[in-house]
Amino acid sequence: MASLTLDRIKKTFGPVPVIHGMDLEIRDGEFVVFVGPSGCGKSTLLRLIAGLETPTEGTIRIGGKDVTAASPAAREIAMVFQSYALYPHMTVRQNLSFGLENLRMPRAEIERRILVAAKMLAIEPYLDRRPKELSGGQRQRVAIGRSIVRNPSLFLFDEPLSNLDAALRVQTRAEISKLHRELGTTMIYVTHDQVEAMTMAGRIAVLRDGRLEQFGPPLELFNRPANKFVAGFIGSPRINMFAGTLAGRTERGAVIDAPGLGTVALPVDAGGLAPGAAVSVGIRPSHLRLGGDGPVRLLVQHSENVGTETYVYGTIEGAADSTILHVPDQLSVAIGSVLPLSLPPGRCHVFREDDGRALAPLTEAA
Repeated sequence: MASLTLDRIKKTFGPVPVIHGMDLEIRDGEFVVFVGPSGCGKSTLLRLIAGLETPTEGTIRIGGKDVTAASPAAREIAMVFQSYALYPHMTVRQNLSFGLENLRMPRAEIERRILVAAKMLAIEPYLDRRPKELSGGQRQRVAIGRSIVRNPSLFLFDEPLSNLDAALRVQTRAEISKLHRELGTTMIYVTHDQVEAMTMAGRIAVLRDGRLEQFGPPLELFNRPANKFVAGFIGSPRINMFAGTLAGRTERGAVIDAPGLGTVALPVDAGGLAPGAAVSVGIRPSHLRLGGDGPVRLLVQHSENVGTETYVYGTIEGAADSTILHVPDQLSVAIGSVLPLSLPPGRCHVFREDDGRALAPLTEAA
């Protein structure tokens, strides 16, 4: 096991900067997920950690040791890619043993490691099969097993579930989480799927354009996003956003005028913002409430009832964007009907429009 420190890491490809002075501390034994939209730099960052790319500036330490200039083989890491990259002419057993044989490890130790990994990943019945005789999920487990037998200090996963169907992704991510609990090894996992990030990570690093937007536990990012980008990226379905202006401040927080919502008093610290400043009010679909005698009315355009919950899509008069309501139950609603909604003030997020930063809840600001 090992900790990881990135100190002022920069990476450019020719004149194009890709990673902008990244600082990151990952503790020994953590499961950290890098998440962000395509092109945000998450795979490049993983390749820098692996030693497949060299940083333009900065220092990388694994277990306190400077490995910035070290080869991938000297970093005691194992990497699992999106493609399984198994040798098609070899059996599962041979795929697992090949790297260890190249290290001239004793045969008895190789066999011991293979059996331990096979049992852990439930691939014991397939040791004498070739990759073409396995399902996609089984092939991915073999690829993970090939990393386990190396007993690395650090596991790196680069979108390993992208080639699996929806049901297998759910099953395999549970298996990877269980594997982390059993091994206790530091793991870094790259994905564009924020649901994977929320369900697997101990902490999530949200990246945008080669910069770290926020780093923290999944529910912290969900409940206290640092800025408008994180609020919009974390959470499924997306957060509802309403453009507005700061109308004033009271001891209880900020008074905001927002088309579609009316005038709302929210418990956030608007210090530093002048009246008339542009803001956005965000509220998650699951935090909207049916009912209320306020001005918020949702014109229903579409609904999805999936049995255990219902998603209602529609528009609110005056609001620029469509609105999503999540009801944790079955709800029969007609297209074209109008639903009254209310916004619990403590569930609303307010963001500055000039730089996107979240206004602190009043309890935090005090």
